[in-house]
Amino acid sequence: MRLSLIASLVALLFGGSALADVPLRDRAKALFEPIPSAPPAIPGETATPQKLALGKMLYFEPRLSEARDVSCADCHNLSMGGVDGGKLSGGHNAQLAGREVLTVLNAIFNKSQYWDGRAANLADQVVNSVMANPKAMLKTRGGPMPINPTEHAAAKQRAVEQFKAIPDYVAAFKQAFPDSSDPVAYDNIGRAIALFEATLITPDAPFDRWLKGDDQALTDAQKEGVRLFIDKGCATCHNGVNVGGAMYARFGVVKQPAPEFLPPDDWGRYAVTKAIADKYAFKVPSLRNVELTAPYFHTGATFDLKKAVAVMGESQLGVQLSADETDKIVAFLDSLTGRQPEVVLPILPPRTAPLAP
Repeated sequence: MRLSLIASLVALLFGGSALADVPLRDRAKALFEPIPSAPPAIPGETATPQKLALGKMLYFEPRLSEARDVSCADCHNLSMGGVDGGKLSGGHNAQLAGREVLTVLNAIFNKSQYWDGRAANLADQVVNSVMANPKAMLKTRGGPMPINPTEHAAAKQRAVEQFKAIPDYVAAFKQAFPDSSDPVAYDNIGRAIALFEATLITPDAPFDRWLKGDDQALTDAQKEGVRLFIDKGCATCHNGVNVGGAMYARFGVVKQPAPEFLPPDDWGRYAVTKAIADKYAFKVPSLRNVELTAPYFHTGATFDLKKAVAVMGESQLGVQLSADETDKIVAFLDSLTGRQPEVVLPILPPRTAPLAP
């Protein structure tokens, strides 16, 4: 984190009035960054055209799932802001995580993946999602249960065997990983999908254009929303390039949210760390494209962004936002919607023989 950002956060918390005469854009630039126009590199990986092509095929490949009927794209729909658009229920998202789906868009900029941060990076997230056993991932006290290691190993082996039985995939893996003696390896599945997911960024949002100096990119209401977002303290947690995603925070710092927003049996990050301080702590979600990613909260408790803003004001900041303040903050949040990825659907390799049971 940059020193200027730290200084700004300290000033906001303990001496916000000292910033009263600082131009709003300068204050915002100390807290936020525009999304870059090109995808960032994944450390240790080279994003060749062959790897990206393979990763895109695998992202849309339902045969990766145990029942061969769910792909990454089903829960992370690129036509719907990178989520599935449904309230948490008994569907695929509940089976895989026990919580509402987080967007895949701009996920490369997050500190970690999942609400509880149990995946350190995109490749780990792919492994967790693809190999999740619905029976083992049912929501329990303390959060989703870990995947059974024995079942995990067996599922990995089945995935590798089925792709080795599809000639076009064998060729695609060889082209993507030419230096590998065994290219159709499970780790390479995660690496390829992660590289493709890293390209799913949404630059050129109105807020980004305004940060870069375009005064006309935001309306007066949106600019006032930026000011309120900073002055009320929202930016203390929702900051950086992703306007969130860079830290964990306890849900209910000032006031305990209602059970539909914070179920007492989901202990958040505590399920990963077993640290008492992490009980009911969750990764601060990115607010990029937030108008597209309803429902909100890890429970999917509301589709109303104004309601979500009001709940956060009360529970995290201890403030009762007026209707006008809420409207202006939501107007600012709407300015975080960037240019959506344009992805041509891949043609997946056909089977030439029945898949192994």
